[in-house]
Amino acid sequence: MAILKILEFPDPRLRTRASPVENVDDELRQLIDDMFETMYQAPGIGLAATQIDVHKRLLVADVSSERNDPHVLINPTILQKDGVAVTEEGCLSVPGFYEEVERAEHIRVRYLDRDGETCESDFEGLLAVCVQHEMDHLEGKLFVDYLSETKRQRIRKRLEKERKERRLQTAVAG
Repeated sequence: MAILKILEFPDPRLRTRASPVENVDDELRQLIDDMFETMYQAPGIGLAATQIDVHKRLLVADVSSERNDPHVLINPTILQKDGVAVTEEGCLSVPGFYEEVERAEHIRVRYLDRDGETCESDFEGLLAVCVQHEMDHLEGKLFVDYLSETKRQRIRKRLEKERKERRLQTAVAG
């Protein structure tokens, strides 16, 4: 398994709309394993393939504190949504920022599982929020898109400043 590089906002590759997965094979299952390892190491509760510069409709999620309830959704489609949940969201691609976002509290999703089998599942609470957040990534959308332009620009500037400082530190250390 491998830890993969997570793209950070405002990287334009995060705006790429993902294509459907055509084949569920061993190569894809290896990618899934690598995504889980990357997500757990980050640490996070969800990761979309778009965030690691793989533009396929694939996401992984595990909202359990024990990291023992992994979910793999390939080519997910929301069939139904209801209720309203306003929760504080963060994102591995927007590190260090948390803002309240409104999403559906309950969703029904059709997807392929790790073995390529068609499934339908109901998700609620944090898992429903996480799946919707990751599905947004597959559409090239980030949680900061739900925020005001002012907040989005402030986040962008701070992240760009932090990246510049890290590059300078790396150059000085090298």
